[in-house]
Amino acid sequence: MSNNALITTIFKPNVSLNFFSQTGWAVLRAIVGIMMIHNGLDKLGNIESFAEAYVEVIGLPFPIFFSYVAAFTELIGAPLLILGLFTRPAAFGLFATMCVAMYHHVKVAGFNISYLELSAIYAACFLFFTINGAGLFSSDALIANLLDKSALSAQAKQIMRLEKAYEASSSEQKAKAGIK
Repeated sequence: MSNNALITTIFKPNVSLNFFSQTGWAVLRAIVGIMMIHNGLDKLGNIESFAEAYVEVIGLPFPIFFSYVAAFTELIGAPLLILGLFTRPAAFGLFATMCVAMYHHVKVAGFNISYLELSAIYAACFLFFTINGAGLFSSDALIANLLDKSALSAQAKQIMRLEKAYEASSSEQKAKAGIK
């Protein structure tokens, strides 16, 4: 596999050729990314306290170091996720951070859903983007398009054909119903 093919593979999203699903992906990226920035800032607000309450409890060595790793993973990965830039690596880092958070919650409170739910929801979202990429409305898709014009151009043309078919179908249904 050439370097260009590998880079293209990293950036190219799995796509569902549906405008609304792709819009949903972009909205989800923005929402979870914004919330995760907040979490990273909270950690940096009192790193020693976070290290003591979360990292030491699960037995990781160098708790201050790993607290900074978690905070900066969130503060760097979240904006990348929002932009849809390097989405898979950013989402994987955030997913790993949420797996550690879930481990902490299980170790401290057992399988108590009220402690696990938020980190599990975040983990699921980040796993989704790790597997599927950012979607069509992302920086990754623009970069992949520049690197592999033929593949994404064909996809863009197919989306346009689907949109035209949807509009024609919608107009046809309105005509049958007598709606202008």
